Amino acid sequence: MMNIVTEVSAWRTIRKTLSHKSIGFVPTMGHVHEGHLSLCRRSHVENDVTVVSVFVNPTQFNQASDFDAYPRTVETDQAALREARVDYLILPEVKDMYPDAYQVQVVETALSESLEGKCRPGHFNGMLTVVMKLLNLVQPARAYFGKKDYQQYLLVRKVAQALLMDVTIVGCETVRADDGLALSSRNARLTPKARERASQWARLLKSGQSPAWITTQLIDLGFEVEYIADQWGRRLGAVWLDDVRLIDNVPLEMVSRGEQ
Repeated sequence: MMNIVTEVSAWRTIRKTLSHKSIGFVPTMGHVHEGHLSLCRRSHVENDVTVVSVFVNPTQFNQASDFDAYPRTVETDQAALREARVDYLILPEVKDMYPDAYQVQVVETALSESLEGKCRPGHFNGMLTVVMKLLNLVQPARAYFGKKDYQQYLLVRKVAQALLMDVTIVGCETVRADDGLALSSRNARLTPKARERASQWARLLKSGQSPAWITTQLIDLGFEVEYIADQWGRRLGAVWLDDVRLIDNVPLEMVSRGEQ
């Protein structure tokens, strides 16, 4: 049976009863899909207790309209997480996560400056701040992050280590739809026509061609390209299709083989 916790104080009381258990933690912003559920299943295998949070974090959005449009599906999320045998679901309020009105922030000054950090100023400050708060609150042995947001995964791992947090940050490979598109909560905002075109994004990213060639092809297909770059052993990219922003990455060894 999954327990739903909406108050930080209530979770702290529960956490004291779990001191003898190993805890796996999956932080999410909701609109749960198979990618999230794969993290939950791995946590269930590797830990005594699995905890998931659903919190649409306002401080990591660059545009208020993007925050407002982000899909919120709490009831279906709960059903999916129950089926995945999650033990605790934490649904915190903004006022509880930011009692200081975001006056205290977690900032990284090197890895966060490129790619996503350059395109989305302040995004990583908000993400790191809320993730470190959640890790401090849940106190898991392991926390699970999908590698679709690869720069985010690297940053969370780096900052947790720098802050001497007793947690293992586990990176899990991207889960994809049948057409190759990385699963993302934002995909729900794509129109059927745009969703069909979006599959070309994943195909071109691992095509074995140069970033410049891929950029030209994507522009011809109607994408707005923010970046495509080879870094950290991956080929990473971010594009806009209509008003939806998509990010993805693939290992460079996959690119070199031109896998489809």
